[in-house]
Amino acid sequence: MKKLLLFLILAVILSGCSAAPEESGTKNGYRQVTAEEAIAIMDGEENYILLDVRTREEYENAHIPGAICIPNETIGTEEIPALPDKDQLILVYCRSGNRSKQASEKLAALGYTHVVEFGGIMDWPGDTVSGGE
Repeated sequence: MKKLLLFLILAVILSGCSAAPEESGTKNGYRQVTAEEAIAIMDGEENYILLDVRTREEYENAHIPGAICIPNETIGTEEIPALPDKDQLILVYCRSGNRSKQASEKLAALGYTHVVEFGGIMDWPGDTVSGGE
């Protein structure tokens, strides 16, 4: 009985030594938030990049004001001249959330440290504009 009790105590102690869970909302090196949370981040921050990863045609049709367009398909393994600061806050979106997740994973793999993905423009409650940058 003492051995069983000792074993249980040891098991409880060792289970507390496991790796800490990921930060809530963090996945694959980037953080996921809702569109509403992204708005709150933009309201509280001044130095960020709003990144639309849809095609140029989709971007010109409608995009969030202040966004720049770097299509997901063009993000690879090479440096991105339009994103020189790898520690800058980058808020990423696409149409539905699929390409923004892919782009966020690629950006994290390239060493960008402050990537926040907030889904698609379909769910964006704010204003949009049309035309080029």
